[in-house]
Amino acid sequence: MNGLIRFDSVGGASGDMILAALSGLGADLAAIERTINAFFPETLHFHVEPVRAAGLAGTRVSVQAKHRHAHEETWPDVESPHAHGHAHDHRRFADIEKLLADAPVSPRVRGQALDVFRALAEAEASVHGCAPGEVHFHEVGAWDSVADVVGTCLALEQLGVEGVSCGPLPSGTGTLHCAHGEMPNPAPATQLLLAGLTVTQTDEPFELVTPTGAALLGVLSRTAGPVAATATVGKSALGFGSRTLLHRPNVLRATLMAPGEPTEGLLVLETNLDDCNPEWVGALVSDLLADGALDAWQTPIAMKKNRAGILLSVLARTVDAPALRERIFRATTTFGIRCHAVDRETLDRRIEPVQTPWGDVPVKIGLLRGEALTAAPEHDACAALARQHGVAARRIHDAARQAWFSKNPSALGADGQRQPSSSPDHP
Repeated sequence: MNGLIRFDSVGGASGDMILAALSGLGADLAAIERTINAFFPETLHFHVEPVRAAGLAGTRVSVQAKHRHAHEETWPDVESPHAHGHAHDHRRFADIEKLLADAPVSPRVRGQALDVFRALAEAEASVHGCAPGEVHFHEVGAWDSVADVVGTCLALEQLGVEGVSCGPLPSGTGTLHCAHGEMPNPAPATQLLLAGLTVTQTDEPFELVTPTGAALLGVLSRTAGPVAATATVGKSALGFGSRTLLHRPNVLRATLMAPGEPTEGLLVLETNLDDCNPEWVGALVSDLLADGALDAWQTPIAMKKNRAGILLSVLARTVDAPALRERIFRATTTFGIRCHAVDRETLDRRIEPVQTPWGDVPVKIGLLRGEALTAAPEHDACAALARQHGVAARRIHDAARQAWFSKNPSALGADGQRQPSSSPDHP
């Protein structure tokens, strides 16, 4: 079951614990490792090991790195890690932003990862009284934390997660020794990142929720999408941390859930436009989708007095409709917007990565009662690889589709026919 995920913490939350729990749910860390190593300055390896403790069985993940040669380092304005052992652990948000700009990942993964690091930068800037652009990350700028953040976003995409929720997070006591000296527990930046999340006090004298863990759970629970009021519990998995706590197991549970019956209907917003610059309408469609519209499209129509016009249509959740209506009013010349309720039935969905000669491509699978009916490579990922390798996006799309059907020979294509077994073109 895919679609929603809930995190429940007993012992804490960190980037590697989140990634370990997602690995237990079926995320392919080998594919994630290949994706990250395609653009990362260090060669990384996700070490996965089974763990049994306190009567529980789960997974622990650690990130190991082997530095590449200095001439291959790509971090701007950062000293070579070979010159000073920890220079690569002090990076700015701009450094990470530049690295992710060229990463072969989908826009959603890139945006989520940047949102997490932006939240970290803003929290650190608030604590230290400087601008976010001036913040030099310490522990959270190290290669393992960057890998945890990007790896988590890739894992959520693989699992087809559209909504994230988080239960109460445990809080430790005492003080912590950080790069800036002795700090209260939780550290001030972590406390800011926990805003909006529920916490519960414990008597553990350790840092239970790390800044990376707080940023990931806080950002994802706000931006990954709404969680249905009712859901069916599916598979669960435990991610273990590396520290042994005094009075509780150091585990984080992740549970996949399928959404239940929708608690609100969908709406279609429509307006006819005959005196509006078509370029404005094209830009508006993109803005509406970015603002939460489930779909948006324009249709050529013939209006009164035989004037050519555009029918702008938007599919939206009820809760998002007011803001979308306001954006349409502000961006067009319309005097009115029609609104009517619709019912929608959708296929279950999941994301599966496949290998192509140009790199990994996520493929969206549509399922009806568990049967795969359609497979669609993500266009943005194909386009990014096409630009990187100087080939047509269609070649990568066709190769990804062929790779998926090669792994699933019994699946039917959209036309109801078995797919051919011919090999895709190679570069």
